[in-house]
Amino acid sequence: MIEKGKISALQMGILMYHAILATGILFIPATVFDAAKQDIWISPILASPVGFLSVYIAYRLNKYYPNDTIMQYSERILGTFLGKALGLVLLLLLMTSLSVMFWQYGEYVVSEFLPHTPKFVIIGMMVMLCALAVHGGLEVLGRLAGMVFPVFFLLFLVIIVLLLPDVEVKRMFPVMENGLMPSLKGSWVLYTWFAQFGIIYFFLPFLTNREKGLKFGVLSVFVVTLTLVVTNIIVIWIFGSVTENFNAPLMSASRYISIAEFLSHLESLVMAIWIAGTFIKLSAFYYVVVLGTAEWFKLSDYRSLVLPVGFLVGVLAMKAFLNSAEAAEHFRVVSQGIMDTLVYGLAIPLFLFCAAYIRKTIFKHKGERKR
Repeated sequence: MIEKGKISALQMGILMYHAILATGILFIPATVFDAAKQDIWISPILASPVGFLSVYIAYRLNKYYPNDTIMQYSERILGTFLGKALGLVLLLLLMTSLSVMFWQYGEYVVSEFLPHTPKFVIIGMMVMLCALAVHGGLEVLGRLAGMVFPVFFLLFLVIIVLLLPDVEVKRMFPVMENGLMPSLKGSWVLYTWFAQFGIIYFFLPFLTNREKGLKFGVLSVFVVTLTLVVTNIIVIWIFGSVTENFNAPLMSASRYISIAEFLSHLESLVMAIWIAGTFIKLSAFYYVVVLGTAEWFKLSDYRSLVLPVGFLVGVLAMKAFLNSAEAAEHFRVVSQGIMDTLVYGLAIPLFLFCAAYIRKTIFKHKGERKR
């Protein structure tokens, strides 16, 4: 195995929490509102089965091939040629997704906080920071996620509590005014986040307590769902029907916090939460791309690829979209079709699981006949 480090199932669950939620708490409310309106808090609940299914399929594949990641057992299941081809498709999808994540990070920081700073500086600095974390290995990522999580979660709760004086519960009514369909349409948009849980197929082989992998994977999906429900409820309670006018409603809501005329303008606190979580998210996907590429080329060490992959991802991130309008149109079109995350997070693992199940069933029957 290329990766010699180990993490616990709890660390894996926390890592996945950040990998899914870091961008979600800011952008999901406005993204889902167009479809679900005041019922946006229901959509995460309806979308969560995609996360649970992704975790379960990855876990079952790991039971079949406990010491391999998806890049390795795809060749064992499909053969060398088809396995390599599928692995290449998987890597391209992951790298494209990672590049878009870096673009989103750079675009938001520049537009909201550092308008006079070139975007390539913002993206380049984050790529370098993530490269250091990835070079440290999986154990470093697991420990970083564990360190960031308490601060992330505590600051999130503080923001929610401080927003409570400004809420109006009536803004979320009537519940399901147009039935369940708007919430279902909103959940379709959320599949792009929940399907990302599928990348745990890169982490399960390196758990110290592998028998708890499914437990903490499922728990991570549950906590992410709960956090999104709370976030969406707070946003609706504060903004109601004008939620769609804000790109990042939770960030905008934090600007309204004012207690005793000395505690105000806490958007910097929300920004700190977001950057900390985004750093873990980007590092996790960066690691997955680097490890997967090393396994695809059958290298003995993945660290030699950290800087080349980082440079390539940084360049792709700068060229991802010309402006925010083009990006918005892209995400609108993608959200109405088959998202790339559904392909690498759910469709490919599901295909491999079905193929592995059929393969093992056939071999089992052949073995019984010989007896």
